[in-house]
Amino acid sequence: MSRSLFDKIWDYHTVKKLENKIDVLYIDRHYIHEVTSPQAFLELKKRNLTIFRPKKIIGTVDHNVPTINQHLPISDFLSRKQINTLTKNCKNFGIKLYELGNPYNGIVHVIGPELGHTIPGMTIVCGDSHTSTHGAFGCIAFGIGTSQVSMVMASQCLLLSKPKQMRIKINGDLRKGVSPKDVILYIISKLGVDAGIGYFIEYSGSTIEKMTMEGRMTICNMSIEMGAKGGLIAPDEVTFNYVKNSKNFLNHDLKSQSKLIKYWKYLKTDEEKIFDKEYSLIAEDIEPMITYGTNPGTAIKITESIPFENVDNKSLDYMGFRKGESLIGKMIDYIFIGSCTNSRIEDLRLAAIAIKGKKKSSNIKRAMVVPGSNQVLKKAKEEGLDKIFKEAGFEFRQPGCSACLAMNEDKIPTGKYCVSTSNRNFEGRQGPGSRTLLASPLTASIIAIEGKIVDINQYIYEKIYNID
Repeated sequence: MSRSLFDKIWDYHTVKKLENKIDVLYIDRHYIHEVTSPQAFLELKKRNLTIFRPKKIIGTVDHNVPTINQHLPISDFLSRKQINTLTKNCKNFGIKLYELGNPYNGIVHVIGPELGHTIPGMTIVCGDSHTSTHGAFGCIAFGIGTSQVSMVMASQCLLLSKPKQMRIKINGDLRKGVSPKDVILYIISKLGVDAGIGYFIEYSGSTIEKMTMEGRMTICNMSIEMGAKGGLIAPDEVTFNYVKNSKNFLNHDLKSQSKLIKYWKYLKTDEEKIFDKEYSLIAEDIEPMITYGTNPGTAIKITESIPFENVDNKSLDYMGFRKGESLIGKMIDYIFIGSCTNSRIEDLRLAAIAIKGKKKSSNIKRAMVVPGSNQVLKKAKEEGLDKIFKEAGFEFRQPGCSACLAMNEDKIPTGKYCVSTSNRNFEGRQGPGSRTLLASPLTASIIAIEGKIVDINQYIYEKIYNID
């Protein structure tokens, strides 16, 4: 029987099949952070349970951390309490924690892959919806609720029903200046925010194969915005080369490394496999994208106008837009380059290309660049990217989730427009009453320089931005 990449990983990790199509699935890696773990630890203590395999759990602080002066005591009471609680819990239960000040600290979905805690063929969970990011490595990775967090802690397993499977093929060469963020926004705009409900998505095709691991992580990261349980991509030489340079992989002896790579090469979908649903898209149809509404599906090519059909009036009222309106020329107040979607070194390099030697517009009240980890921050400084941002008037901050969800001080004021490289543009996501437009790091950086939404295509070709 032909099997998909998903089938092979799922079947390998199925401990037992129960009634009503429920499987006991073994979990290889469990990531935790300060927001969704406290209740799970309390549940363990309440029931006098221990953590079954603490070495399988990796902790970090990211959601509530400040992104400036991280060496100082945290001023916000709730943030300080959550971080202190996670620190104590990890110490008491023997869990590895990348705390503030640790050279490897950062956003959970950034540090896991860069340190090699995420490797192909794994089952991975975290109390965070964008755990799907790790699917870029050929993993079954998905977010879980607090009760499931405690279940994994106690048993290293979950009770799950196997989801349906969808494949999205993208073939062709992307246009100049079109990034993976534009690709996933295009996919969601075409298929809809509910297209993936009940499915796990496999992305394939020549376009995906040509992407870097950073790009693939961006694609898988936003699978959840289609309603999918997660997304994954078959591992290949691009994957292997990324993982082989990671800190954790290098700790294996050569024999173990060879054995792992041999297994990884087996992880691909059989040619005869028939998916429950399948879509094919052409890369050349994709252009720089931007959202106009309050969900990621409300994305249009930056040169297009807001459609008249199938548009939520409430969403437009919140954003202060109208049907048929072009966004070109719309003045912007804030820029945010960061989040687990677009805060890796490749994203910062792309933004720096458009910013180098220029100044942010005086119309932009604040432009924040927030690296996804201390390793990204270190690399950015080595390459001089921090100087490029600072000289242009941008704030180059310390790692954290930051203005993606505004759980710390990095908030967008009521009624103000922010072009953001994050993954969600929900009402109030970046602060009460804030208005978010999702875009790529390149688009966000050019808009920061101009102070308004512009035709990115024109800038790429006519303003000599030298974008490969």
